[in-house]
Amino acid sequence: MKDFLLSHAASDPVSFHMPGHKGMEIFRKYGYGDFLERFVDCDVTEIPGADNLFQAEGIIKEAQDRYADIYDVDRSYLLINGTSGGIIAAILAAVRTGEKLIMARNCHKSVFNAASLGKIEPVYARPEIIEQYGIMGPVSPHEIERLIVENPDSAAVILPSPNYYGICSDIEGIAHVVHKAGKVLIVDQAHGAHLKFFHKYGQGRGMPLCAEDQGADIVINSIHKTLASLTQSAVLNLKGNRVDRYVLEDKLQMIESTSPSYILMSFLDMNRELLERHGDRAMKEWKEALGYFYEKAAAIPGLKVLDIRENMDRTKINLDMSAKGIDGARLEKELMARGIFPELYTGDLLMLMTGIGNTKAHMERTLKALEEISAENPYEDDRKKGLGEVKIPFPGGSHKVPEEKEFVHISEAAGRVCAGSVIPYPPGIPLVCPGEELTEEVLSYVKKLREDGEKVIGINDEDKVLVGK
Repeated sequence: MKDFLLSHAASDPVSFHMPGHKGMEIFRKYGYGDFLERFVDCDVTEIPGADNLFQAEGIIKEAQDRYADIYDVDRSYLLINGTSGGIIAAILAAVRTGEKLIMARNCHKSVFNAASLGKIEPVYARPEIIEQYGIMGPVSPHEIERLIVENPDSAAVILPSPNYYGICSDIEGIAHVVHKAGKVLIVDQAHGAHLKFFHKYGQGRGMPLCAEDQGADIVINSIHKTLASLTQSAVLNLKGNRVDRYVLEDKLQMIESTSPSYILMSFLDMNRELLERHGDRAMKEWKEALGYFYEKAAAIPGLKVLDIRENMDRTKINLDMSAKGIDGARLEKELMARGIFPELYTGDLLMLMTGIGNTKAHMERTLKALEEISAENPYEDDRKKGLGEVKIPFPGGSHKVPEEKEFVHISEAAGRVCAGSVIPYPPGIPLVCPGEELTEEVLSYVKKLREDGEKVIGINDEDKVLVGK
């Protein structure tokens, strides 16, 4: 493994995938080179003076308090099991066993895991479908209000915002609906930890507000995805008293490792310090690099960039070159052959996940590559001047989650009720949830993903899926 990682790093890649730091350059740039040289020596346990993550009274408490300050929330908690651990703990703290949780259908798999662990009944909120692209868009306040009326015994609502493509929901409107009904709003802001700081440092024009500033009760941020921390490090923010903080803290210590990494916590603290001391410069440079890319990309023949609404996190760059006869999978291969590594593709769309560590130089290399790809493919289809349709199939109707289960081959599963989850990864959003019907269209899509070498969680190594008997 180390040989692969060293070889990849030596190739001088451009990273448009998580994590957001994009390598050592940003840490050296802002004065953290000494720690990078000795961080293995700093891999310690709870020695005297090191504090304890689950009873923070010293340096960890200070780090958490300062995160609360920069996010303008009541309490912040460092997470070393990623946003996934924070999501599970938040749900278990807000929803009791047997209660209902209203959850967006495009939630991350950790939400489904929490429902399973807590024996919680899911109620699915359907996001709007962006028909032209075949992807899920925002969840509307109206949809949440409808489900609350139909399920007055629900305890909480959870949804992702931004979603994987950068599309944000109206969190302020949803918070109003949720709180009027006396329920808790949890926002999975894994892909939007940076939103607060674009606004905080005067670069927020054209960017959505963060969930913390729109009334959410619990917000979980993947610091590592877009800011300057190591993979698997995140922060949970708590506002108000709708969730008992002591119950939340108890659930966190149940879910997280009893041997928390001081390296991960230190990088979280470095990220906080970097934002406090240099956030104005870092956000300005990031915003300028993005503006440069969008401006220049508009002039590349056959290239379109998804920009569907105002409530869009523009740090996610969604490219489409279908007018040149190039789908997302091929565009990804073309860019990787030039040392540029995107996050994921969906049909004709290819998503570049930018982060605080991306520079104008990264944008220049990518634009040059896209210009080359465009020039090498002179064919242009006038019918596809707009973004091409991306056809992601959706499952059949919903049923009760089966109690009796069996594995069947995917070639024999059409019409059966799924008893687990079928999850392409990335992005980690279930294609089929427990209780939904497996359709021929869905199964054909799964087969194609596996033939293309993509990971699909929920299909075992014998090509079997768990269904109800």
